[in-house]
Amino acid sequence: MNGPTPDAGEGGRGASGARAGSPDDAARPWPERDHEALAAELGAARAATEAAALERLARLLGVVWRLRDPDGCPWDREQSVESMAPNLVEEAYEAVEAIASGDDRHVAEELGDVLMNVLLTARIGEQDGRFDLTEVATGIATKLVRRHPHVFGPRDAADADEALVSWNESKAREKAERAGDGEPPSVLDDVPSGLPGLTAARKLGKRAARVGFDWPDARGALEKLREEVGELDDAAAALAGASGTAAGSATGAASETAAETGAATGAADAARRRVEDELGDVLFSAVNVARKAGVDPELALRRTLEKFRRRFAAVERALAGRLRAPDGAPPADAATLEEMEAAWRAARDAEDP
Repeated sequence: MNGPTPDAGEGGRGASGARAGSPDDAARPWPERDHEALAAELGAARAATEAAALERLARLLGVVWRLRDPDGCPWDREQSVESMAPNLVEEAYEAVEAIASGDDRHVAEELGDVLMNVLLTARIGEQDGRFDLTEVATGIATKLVRRHPHVFGPRDAADADEALVSWNESKAREKAERAGDGEPPSVLDDVPSGLPGLTAARKLGKRAARVGFDWPDARGALEKLREEVGELDDAAAALAGASGTAAGSATGAASETAAETGAATGAADAARRRVEDELGDVLFSAVNVARKAGVDPELALRRTLEKFRRRFAAVERALAGRLRAPDGAPPADAATLEEMEAAWRAARDAEDP
């Protein structure tokens, strides 16, 4: 089936009432685009842009395929699907960093690196007889069609919220079909365990909220954060006490028994585990505050880290030659903590007058 027909009615629907250009069967591969029909419906510029993009993608495919030829690049030929995984993660992180920087030219470059890694991994999979780009591209195209019945089917979505409901309902049906007659799937099942902690926390909180396990607004999440910070404060105080007792036992009188020293060390370890547990609760609660406020915690943290880099670099410049070397003794006129704090405040005030 070709793309949209010239006589498609309002909203891109044809005479049958189905969305123009929608596949009759979502399980079929995506049909070839009819750019003449597309131009008739959406304009020549829109059709030409898509056609040009396809040509550029074809060129990139040719470059990537060439790298894996027998006389291609030795490094690319040595790679496996498994060895590409860390490269893909690294490039994705660099793309996120570029987006946070607001430098569009850098964003385009890093997204290109991500795309190249996807295509190269698919080519390696094809040469190893495991999967190929056709399977990768057809799978995601089919999934997108299936999860957008408000675009490719009879359903409507007036806004982004309704579109998300439609997407989630389609996704839930897929999960139920995969589960069969086994244990009912959890709304948390599709959150990958390998995600970065902040991203995973946001997704888990968002999934739980879908079934009503959530605060009505950010105020409730913020109150929970304050509660968790109080518990972390108590745990940290307990750790300080337990660590002091353990240190005293280790350097105490010879009459201290091994059992007493071991008990003190065990208490300190337990207190440390409690701090870890409470700190995790604080971080998860902070992510929930971000989610309720409509803020991406991963992006917020990255921007804070970049701000820290800038301000600390200003401190280093202001106190050049007076900071302790990472692995050396402090200089004779080493800057005091108070001087470093003053330099930090000056750097902060210079950014936020």
